[in-house]
Amino acid sequence: MIIGKGAYLRQLTSSTMQMRSVAVGKEMTGSTPPSVFIGSWNYPDVYAGPMISPIHGDTSVMDRPESWIADNRTQEEIIGYRMNLVRGMYHVNAGDIDNRFVGKLQDIALAAGSIESQAAFVRTPAGTSFSEEHTPFGPSAPLEQFEIESGRWDPHLEKVFYDTDLPARDAITDLHSGGLPFSTIQKAFSAGTMGRERNRHLVPTRWSITACDTMIADKFLREVKKNPVIDGCRLHEFSSLHNNYAVLLMPTGWQYEWTEAFLHVLGNEEYIFSDYEGHRKKTGYSPLGGCYYSCKMAVLEALAREHLQAGAIILREALPGYMPMGVFNVRENVRNALRLPGTEFEDIRSALLSLSSRFTLPMPRFIRETTLLKESIRERQCTMSDFTGPAT
Repeated sequence: MIIGKGAYLRQLTSSTMQMRSVAVGKEMTGSTPPSVFIGSWNYPDVYAGPMISPIHGDTSVMDRPESWIADNRTQEEIIGYRMNLVRGMYHVNAGDIDNRFVGKLQDIALAAGSIESQAAFVRTPAGTSFSEEHTPFGPSAPLEQFEIESGRWDPHLEKVFYDTDLPARDAITDLHSGGLPFSTIQKAFSAGTMGRERNRHLVPTRWSITACDTMIADKFLREVKKNPVIDGCRLHEFSSLHNNYAVLLMPTGWQYEWTEAFLHVLGNEEYIFSDYEGHRKKTGYSPLGGCYYSCKMAVLEALAREHLQAGAIILREALPGYMPMGVFNVRENVRNALRLPGTEFEDIRSALLSLSSRFTLPMPRFIRETTLLKESIRERQCTMSDFTGPAT
């Protein structure tokens, strides 16, 4: 019996991720999108390094998640991009920012475009990496030598890099407000290029993604709580990459619940995981991992854009064919759902009944696993039988 989302995803990745990656030798030349990856094992002594493609020229699409769903890239195309990225690894201390190798990683993370590079590995790169937390990548190996050509820095990132009195939190939210892609901000933060000088250090990629999502969401939450509450219920939907998403906005003060169902991805299994927070911010790390924070950021970003406040219930279905490809999958799908016009409903019952005709899992199954959704239904004196008939 599988207990918990983490255990399920570990089984899923080990059972289904037999993907062919690019074949490279112990030496390679090519372009980094730009991209870096900082591991978390044995922190603060970590394996850090570039992600290099054997392709020369502009490889930015390989590490720009914000463009994939908006450009209707298929799961196979996205995985193809990522399997062409080779991870070089070099053992460094996260606090050793003056290290020459770390300086090269910072040059990559701050770059305005792809950078030509040369790498020699201790052994032939092998393997692949799939995770719900970070985007997948192809073979990896320790680096023996690594060189890059000089490139131009992004002027917004360059300004932040040289402002050694600017807290990292302010740098991240300012860059996001300025329109820089989330992935660009996250990589620069991970490479230790922002924050007060004495506090700068490498941040493992997985941690940096959740940290950036959280810092941006916190800023938006302070704004959203000052906004007027929406009138009525509103439902936004979006489907891609073998996932269905539904964002239900309710006429309440801010509260948030993220519920995801994994349906027959491996076989006949149906696993449902849920977590929530009320008007106060959640304490402790969610057992649902980075998806909880990526979704929250996307919802608050949209509410702040509309100058509104709402309670948010988000339902996700992962269906046969789904592969874990990182939390960008959640963030960008929810963003796309909220950019589309929502459908107005008189009450939560009508919204859920409408949704039930398009979702695979029966709505009562979703409801039983939730907290806020179940409470909202109970407050309206509804029963499970109210969600098995046609919408009125």
